[in-house]
Amino acid sequence: MSGVTEARPTGPPPQAQRRGRGYGAVLGQALRATRVQKIGAVYVLAAIIILFSLWKPALFPTVATLKSVLNENSIAALAALALVVPLATGVFDLSIGYVMALASVLLASMIVEHHMAVALAVVISLAVSLLVGLTNAFFVVVVGIDSFIATLGTGSLLAAFSLLISKDETVTSAAMNTQLGKIATSEVIGLQVPVFVALGVAILIWFLLERTVTGRRLYATGFNEEAARLAGVRTRRLRFAGLTTSAFVAGIAGLLLTAQIGAGDPEIGPAYLLDAFAAAFLGATQIRSGRFNAAGTIIAVLVLGTGTAGLTIVGAEAWALNMYTGVVLLIALALTKLERGQVRSGKAT
Repeated sequence: MSGVTEARPTGPPPQAQRRGRGYGAVLGQALRATRVQKIGAVYVLAAIIILFSLWKPALFPTVATLKSVLNENSIAALAALALVVPLATGVFDLSIGYVMALASVLLASMIVEHHMAVALAVVISLAVSLLVGLTNAFFVVVVGIDSFIATLGTGSLLAAFSLLISKDETVTSAAMNTQLGKIATSEVIGLQVPVFVALGVAILIWFLLERTVTGRRLYATGFNEEAARLAGVRTRRLRFAGLTTSAFVAGIAGLLLTAQIGAGDPEIGPAYLLDAFAAAFLGATQIRSGRFNAAGTIIAVLVLGTGTAGLTIVGAEAWALNMYTGVVLLIALALTKLERGQVRSGKAT
């Protein structure tokens, strides 16, 4: 009809609108992924690098410093990763430092005093570490003792065994450096073996927690054990496995630490405990808000390690290093508590 005009669309065609929405969605996801509360430690790390680069431009911003940070913090990364799985299920393991010490003196004693083959000594040390994890799991899961108290108690026992085995001395010999030392000191592109071991463990834990049904059940157990149990999740079994995994990874860290220093030392493992918890809790504020995760833990280890390296280069005293770690831990605890509360209430995205 001549009196009727056909309405024509004034906007872009539907296909272009879909493309626009698609590009917008991708951009929105990218922006959300880079929000400060998601990966805030990356910005802190960048600030630390800029600060010390301006402070010591000839020493800090170098490839040698980067390699040093990675090599020197590989054991700390393993210790922190050992905590991720049990913490994801809501239990603490305060014995990991003592497991590292026991694995260290056991390995050194078998090689130095009993002239055992390195491979066999490594297998036995890892088996003992696994046994410690089973013991922790028995007391926490089966007996029902609070994980904080139970692992603190087993840690004290492990410290006693370490002193007994080593006779309260550092166990070392030329064989420790020639046979075992090669395991940790061999390098690829300037990075030592423990760096690649830590990376491998991080990838395995990431895959477990982020890409498997078991990982979702581990998180569910940590957020609300009773609700998870009523939903059919075998929470006791998961916590049992988490504590066993923790001790095993700590044992690996202890063996690599022994290879690095060329000696078994009953006192060296516990020194990693505070840094490990600081990294694990700071990591829980990164990538996966309120959830303990491997990627965030690695980022947190780099924050701690880079800050410590910078303070060392500028000649800071020992108290400044301890204060730095303590402050990071307190901030991480506060942020983790806040974000886990947001996740439970459904406010976190």
